Amino acid sequence: MSAAHDDHDHDADGVGDLHISAKGYLTGFILSVILTAIPFWLVMGNVFQRPGLTAFVILGFAAVQIVVHMIYFLHLNARSQGGWNMLALIFTVVLVVITLSGSLWVMFHLNHNMMPASMHEMRNAP
Repeated sequence: MSAAHDDHDHDADGVGDLHISAKGYLTGFILSVILTAIPFWLVMGNVFQRPGLTAFVILGFAAVQIVVHMIYFLHLNARSQGGWNMLALIFTVVLVVITLSGSLWVMFHLNHNMMPASMHEMRNAP
């Protein structure tokens, strides 16, 4: 047998570090459960006094969990598919940032514009 046929460490596009195995899926599953349980405990245990800090920590855990899912379940990295996966990821991140920031901006301004400034204005309203 030739040396070219003995090398079974590569997947279809020649990237050798994407091993699909039960161990990889189990590692990803355990990390996902841990990254879900910790924010749940933070909220239910009222660990932080400020809700803003709790939300910021939960967003951090969510970002880490997205990376875990991409690596262990979607098997994405910067080298696979000639870099197209990374380009698709960057495009997705840009769309999510635009959508979230736009939604928060609209909700803030609707809240600000729809709420009366004082009770005096409510009594004088027709």
